[in-house]
Amino acid sequence: MNTESGPGGASKTVLDVKNLSVDINVPAGTLHAVDKISFHVDEGETLCIVGESGCGKSITSLAIMDLLPGRASLTADTLMLEQENLLVISKKEFAALRGNRMGMIFQDPMTSLNPVYRIGDQMEEVFIHHGKGRRKEARERAEYLLDKVGITAARSRLVQYPHQLSGGLRQRVMIAMTLMCGPTLVIADEPTTALDVTIQAQILILLKDLQKEFNMAMVFITHDLGVVARIADRVAVMYAGSFVETGTAQEVFEKPIHPYTQGLMACIPVPGSVTSGERLGSIRGLVPALVGDLEGCMFRNRCDSVHKACETGYVGLNALSEGRGYRCRMSVQECIDAGTGNLLTTGV
Repeated sequence: MNTESGPGGASKTVLDVKNLSVDINVPAGTLHAVDKISFHVDEGETLCIVGESGCGKSITSLAIMDLLPGRASLTADTLMLEQENLLVISKKEFAALRGNRMGMIFQDPMTSLNPVYRIGDQMEEVFIHHGKGRRKEARERAEYLLDKVGITAARSRLVQYPHQLSGGLRQRVMIAMTLMCGPTLVIADEPTTALDVTIQAQILILLKDLQKEFNMAMVFITHDLGVVARIADRVAVMYAGSFVETGTAQEVFEKPIHPYTQGLMACIPVPGSVTSGERLGSIRGLVPALVGDLEGCMFRNRCDSVHKACETGYVGLNALSEGRGYRCRMSVQECIDAGTGNLLTTGV
């Protein structure tokens, strides 16, 4: 992992996270929403965190942005934005980073944009607040970015209100607003979920193009493996607050190791391999409650290869190489052999 640009233009690490945990006090006890996850993102790189609803993806993004609810507590060994230690800075210093050097694209732009302010006013406020320039420069920057994200007649859009724009246009406005101060890190929390498939594809292409142009690091949160295949450089598969498999997009898609990753892949219908009337793949059972003392493998109640040893102790992430790992007591070959039949029958 590089912290500075090296020989030959090696990318530097923009975000470095080690052993991040988030606990939330609830009436039943302590909810372990995120449990000791580690990752890094380099400039110009996209890390996709993928998993089903409730696994801890969005809480992870809120932890990085210092937007956790009051009942939540964060611990980590490392939480660095470039050379800035986010664990020791004050709330005021964090606020100066948020929207400036680090930006976030939220899932639903209609609830993220203020309905009573014009688009231009909301975009310009970010620029002026962080001391990037005065009103004239802010208006020019906003118009430039609206044009850059593919919104025609950008100047006239600046005086419109959010309700006057379609869902796709509102999401483009959110992306432009995130880029107002030129952040080095962008966190996109399921930004295409509320959009139809055609608009979703356009937004993904737009994000990749903008990332390449501005050389941003991006953490992309999603539950859609189709989106992951389109946009990811590296993938972290999340389940019950932990990463159960990590690797490059090619490694994870070509050779999924963890039973949960294999189950996700098996749920994808493949054209030509699934006949009419045939059952699609699924993962049985439910995500366990993450309240109180947790022990053993969190996936054991849904795993077809569970055995006695899975019930106790702590199951760590087995590192296979730099950035490639899986969280299971079985060997790589045992995991693959156990999942081969299921994968073959679904054509994945």
